[in-house]
Order: sequence, then C-alpha cells, then structure tokens
Amino acid sequence: MRTDDLIASLAADVPAVSRRAVPYRVALGVLGGGAVTMALVAIWLGLRPDLSSAVFGFSFWMKWGYTISIGVIALLATTRLARPETPRPRLLWWLALPAGMLAALTLAQLLTTPVGDWTALWQGQSWRVCTIKVATLSLPVFAGLMAAFRSFAPTRLRLTGAVAGLASGGCAATLYGLHCPEVSALFILVWYSLGMSAAAGIGALLGPKLLRW
Repeated sequence: MRTDDLIASLAADVPAVSRRAVPYRVALGVLGGGAVTMALVAIWLGLRPDLSSAVFGFSFWMKWGYTISIGVIALLATTRLARPETPRPRLLWWLALPAGMLAALTLAQLLTTPVGDWTALWQGQSWRVCTIKVATLSLPVFAGLMAAFRSFAPTRLRLTGAVAGLASGGCAATLYGLHCPEVSALFILVWYSLGMSAAAGIGALLGPKLLRW
C-alpha cells in the first residue's frame, strides 16, 4: 500500500471537526476563567463604590477601551495559533493601535498638566499593587484557555502561551477596572500594560509545558 493510500484509509473514519470548534472552546475557556476572575474582583477586592457614576465618565471607557482592545486582539491571535503549522499571526501588529492611541492621550494629558503633578499621574494611589493584581487575576482565564487548548494542536508553544497569557491579562485588566479608581492615562499605560505583559510572560514560561502534545 502506498503512503498516500494508507493516510487516506486511516483518515476515512475520522469524523469532521467543525470550523467553529476552536473559537467555541476558546470562548468557553475565557468565560469560565472570566467568571472566576470576576468573583475574585467582587469578593477579594470589591467593586469601586462610585462605579454607577464612573461608567459614564471618559476615563472609565479610556481604560476599558485599551484593555478590551488588547484582550480581543490577543484572543483572535490565540485562536489562529491553536492550529498546527500556523504562521505568525499578523493580528499581533494591531496591538500597536490601542497602545499608540493611549500613548497619544498620555502625551496630551502630560502637556496640560504642571510638571510637578506628573508623579501623581504616574503613580496614582495603587501603583505598587496594580501590576501584580492584574497578573494574578489573569491566572483563572489563562487556566481556562489552557484547558481549551488541550484538545488543539498548536506547534508554536511558547508564542501560543505568551499570546494566551496576554489575552488573559487583557480580560483580567478589564475586570480589575471595575475595582480600580485610577483615571490617569499615564497610569494605565504603565501599570496596566506591565500587568498584561507579566501575564504574557507567565504564558510564555508555562506554554511549552502545558501545551506539549
């Protein structure tokens, strides 16, 4: 029997997999992990007391616009990396768009703020804990994504882990925003970005171990 015939015979009884299987399982992983993260925010940290009025302010949506954009772009890239022999996802270049827009807002804020107040914009009230809390809150979402990926066949394990970690960090940062009262664009650009980057770093470290076939 020729090799091609052997492959065809082995694959003959394999049921077809829906094209929606990857996004469906990834969505389940994110929703499951996100529910745990939301519970941690509500129980461990507590929602900000002025949340009902904050959602109508520009700073709240500036924060959410940044974190949601990062999370969605990374999540879309993650679904592509779930397939074997996937080239490096060009979607990752789109991460520069929300980062650039927030950097522009930061520059505008600095130009309209006295230099003596720049430190307050940078540190806010929670700079010591923001990064570590975002990274910590990303872990349930990352675990959900890794559970979903057990049924996939990624080949770029470190990259896949890093992008999954970034997606988890974006989700965690978004939910953390329900607790965090910081309003400075500079604060978000520095400390939220570090938290999401730390989540990506955790993913890069764990990806080759957790995604190995």
